[in-house]
Amino acid sequence: MTAEKSRATAKAVQFELAGQEIAPGDRATIDLEVAQLYTHAPLSIPVQVIHGRKPGPVLLISAAIHGDELNGVEAVRQLLALVDAKKLRGTLVAVPVVNVFGFNNKSRYLPDRRDLNRCFPGSERGSIAGRLAHQFFTQVVQRCSHIIDLHTGAVHRTNLPQLRVNMQDPESASMAQAFDVPVVVNAVTRDGSLRAVAQESGIPVITYEGGEALRYDPGAIKMAVQGCLRVMRHLGMLRSQRKVTKPMVIARSTSWVRAEQNGTFRSLVGLGEWVSKGQALAKISAPLGTVEGQIYAPKDGIVIGHQTLPLANEGDALFHLAYFKEDSADEAQQQVDDFLEDVSEMQLVEDVEFPPQSE
Repeated sequence: MTAEKSRATAKAVQFELAGQEIAPGDRATIDLEVAQLYTHAPLSIPVQVIHGRKPGPVLLISAAIHGDELNGVEAVRQLLALVDAKKLRGTLVAVPVVNVFGFNNKSRYLPDRRDLNRCFPGSERGSIAGRLAHQFFTQVVQRCSHIIDLHTGAVHRTNLPQLRVNMQDPESASMAQAFDVPVVVNAVTRDGSLRAVAQESGIPVITYEGGEALRYDPGAIKMAVQGCLRVMRHLGMLRSQRKVTKPMVIARSTSWVRAEQNGTFRSLVGLGEWVSKGQALAKISAPLGTVEGQIYAPKDGIVIGHQTLPLANEGDALFHLAYFKEDSADEAQQQVDDFLEDVSEMQLVEDVEFPPQSE
């Protein structure tokens, strides 16, 4: 038997996560206990595992590491309804809510006011944030071969769908190419983030950003679902579909434009809009209207994020701009325009039927 034929006929073995085994062609929900609250109630992370009949990659798709970032939660919900264990090669590990405490309290943070995405790999004997990070990293992350981490902007900030990727890592770069978003930012990792510790462990990872905290954005959600499915096809987990691959346009740098005075904030440009150096981005006025100023774009670029709250203090970050090489600027704007044209037709999937789970 040839090696290729052997791989084609190979069957998956049982997949184990947190002490629970999932048979090939099956799915199961695991409550991963990560801490105990002072009420003596357990704090658990819900993990759904879909284990294919044939061996392949183990892809982790996680959301709500920041508990108020809801678009990824809905994207994972929709994705789970679309994946059939009997047609899957490899294993999908889906975690719609990593920061369960923040999610329940509509907060970005954990009870100790720590940002979970600055606490990895965590500590078995640390704070609640450290313990949660440790359990998630050792019990889930280290069982996976690839990661897609879903995020949104913070409260009162919205993001154009985009990826943060270490483009020096070939496998992460190829996942980003497959995901297919309007903007890719070649971003360095932050200490303590999931992306940083995953890369240090040799696990390729891409971070998706889209929409605003505590809000559903149908376009950002739909793009997350479609992007995850494309990556699964790229990894050979799902049957691939023929598609012309668009060139990936990578931002060479980004920066925030900040308010230069206090007042009410009126935006003059929208998300995804191309702006030119010196173009007015917003007007900031005193409440009585006696003083009015403007802020301007420092360079040519695309608005990939902006503040949604119409109140500004001096120094507040109001617009996030991405900058491109001159020879790729037109292509970047065209991809953003195509996305904005399609986004109006995107709707949430309201009713889905989930396959039965194993006992």
